[in-house]
Amino acid sequence: MTVAAISINPSLREISMQKTVLSISVAAALAVPGLASAQAPAVPTLDKVLEASGISMSGYIDTAYTHANRNIEAGFSPRVFDSYNNDFLLHQVGLQIAKQPKSGFGGLVNITAGKDASVVRSVGSTDSTFDVTQAYLQYADGPLTVIGGKFTTLHGTEVIWSPSNANYSRSLLFGSVPFTHTGVRATFAATDSLNLIAGLNNGWDQMTDNNKSKTLELGVTATPIKPLSLAASYYGGTEFGSVTDAGGNNIQGKRDSFNFVASYTVIDPLSVGFEYLTVKQKDAVSDGAGGTKDAKYNGYAFYVGYTFIPKWKLSLRAESVDDKDGFRFPGAVTAAAANGVTITGSKHKEFTATLGWAAADNFELRGEVRQDKANEAVYLDGVNYSKSLLTYALQGIYKF
Repeated sequence: MTVAAISINPSLREISMQKTVLSISVAAALAVPGLASAQAPAVPTLDKVLEASGISMSGYIDTAYTHANRNIEAGFSPRVFDSYNNDFLLHQVGLQIAKQPKSGFGGLVNITAGKDASVVRSVGSTDSTFDVTQAYLQYADGPLTVIGGKFTTLHGTEVIWSPSNANYSRSLLFGSVPFTHTGVRATFAATDSLNLIAGLNNGWDQMTDNNKSKTLELGVTATPIKPLSLAASYYGGTEFGSVTDAGGNNIQGKRDSFNFVASYTVIDPLSVGFEYLTVKQKDAVSDGAGGTKDAKYNGYAFYVGYTFIPKWKLSLRAESVDDKDGFRFPGAVTAAAANGVTITGSKHKEFTATLGWAAADNFELRGEVRQDKANEAVYLDGVNYSKSLLTYALQGIYKF
């Protein structure tokens, strides 16, 4: 009897089929997690949510160290934000949230916190380290944009928002104009290079008006050629002077201010700028004989900026202010009197050199040297007085 032999070894074809099935199984097992991950919805980041909603948000932190060779904390200082002898400072934490569509309704809120907030606050506001610097509604329709609420002034080259300035310290002219206004402002884009501005507000740095009259605001901005920007603005309205009447009330008078700003990009790394300001007010100061007289001050500033290495920029500023009647710098008149000198006004000049290093896209470090000079000895130096003031500063700005 012949017994058939049974083979227990698989054929080559069977082995090949087994390998194919195994490979498909492993590939499927590995593909499932990746497929599940691809199907899971991604969590949107905050900036993407805001962008999709048409809302923009930006801010910064401005900190610095400043040193002065005169006692400007106890004596006279022409400075706006940096009147400190030897201090580390949290100048500003700025935050801005806005939705400003090209057509329809929108709005903007700008908050400032820190030491500088108590300086830029409106008259009558609580003296604190927190300020609602801007808050307004907006309506846009074609070439016309109208805002209503609290907003920054049209005057000046320099602004409250620290990252937008080239220098650490603010200019003498920056403190010689209003910071903000509360009212309405309309901007009409006559052409792509010409804007006409008109408005009505409560006056200089006033949330609620301290008199019945309103202040007129007029402005124009133009870019006749691409490298050149021009801006002119005017404010006219009744404001309080520094003289009181028999009842102890401050006397009011018509105040007019005109400001002109020009900037020109000579070549890509080199830019220059110029600013002129004149302010006058009726019945603003005492005439020394029990009455009042009109007051006036004016000034000008030159700016030069040069980026000599991609991350390094040198910014120079030179300016002069003539306070003819002691209206802008009454502290200088008082300091001169303490030094035995009688003056009715004073003249001030300053030169500033600021070296900025953009260490990252969102961080800049600035070192600055500034010298102020007055025509009289008004800067307190121990028990004596000096005509000059020298300061050094180091500033860091982080933007987010």
